[in-house]
Amino acid sequence: MTIANSNLRGQLLHAEKMAKYTSWRVGGEADRMYIPADKPDLELFIAELDIDEPVVWLGMGSNLLIRDGGIRGTVINTRGKLKQMQMLDDTTVYVECGVPCAHVARFCSEHGLSGAEFFAGIPGTMGGALKMNAGAFGAETWDLVDSVEMLSIGGKTAQRNADEFKVGYRTVKGGGTACFLSTVLSLKKGGSSQASQKKIKKLLAQRATTQPTNLPSCGSVFRNPANDFAARLIEASGLKGYTIGGAEVSSKHANFIVNTGNAKARDIEQLIEYVQTEVAKQHAIKLHTEVCIIGDKSA
Repeated sequence: MTIANSNLRGQLLHAEKMAKYTSWRVGGEADRMYIPADKPDLELFIAELDIDEPVVWLGMGSNLLIRDGGIRGTVINTRGKLKQMQMLDDTTVYVECGVPCAHVARFCSEHGLSGAEFFAGIPGTMGGALKMNAGAFGAETWDLVDSVEMLSIGGKTAQRNADEFKVGYRTVKGGGTACFLSTVLSLKKGGSSQASQKKIKKLLAQRATTQPTNLPSCGSVFRNPANDFAARLIEASGLKGYTIGGAEVSSKHANFIVNTGNAKARDIEQLIEYVQTEVAKQHAIKLHTEVCIIGDKSA
């Protein structure tokens, strides 16, 4: 891949190690990584890519397992770069894809809006939350989405309404290969900012009590099956604390796999597969991953 446009203002890196960009702290090298200066710069870069260039979008690197063999193609890293957020009117907020979800919760609280407090419990950016309909504390991203802005290979952008997508539990269909550039969220006036911030603090305290926030993880590994919880099934299978290499099923929350310090991506992937096998064997339920697993396995 060759980028000849001298007007680009972002940073193009080659053979970049991905472990430092993922919340699990694992992953091999990406052929290329582009860190855009802002949204117009990203649009310009995408317009320069070959139509068949493999592209991976990266925010905070949570909910993502990059294998030890790395990524062939180009990684677009939007974290902290597409970070515009503003009030459009009394109850709607414009958010670009690189804004951390926790910042969205705080921004809405400071502006007297309710309904976005749950974003404080999502360890990712708005782009990732839109892609998978991320949720926490019983609420989900697309409950608030009014519209989105999409970017496709070739640099074309399009505005689309929320009702053009088929949205379910941790799934969003209808976007094709395009990525989410930004969204407009519709909220409610929520009374005092202090009350909203108090709710956020309570939710964060609940998260710290129930989840292994002190060790590298991706958040929840498995989707909850219908009328049950993945964590309950994993714990009932006797797997809390089970380890493969440096990867461990958290003894604090069974739907978390943590890196105890020296894990490889292959340890984590093997542990995921082992948990699936044991739960299926003992409970006749197949657990489906919430985390996205990408890249090449090492030789």
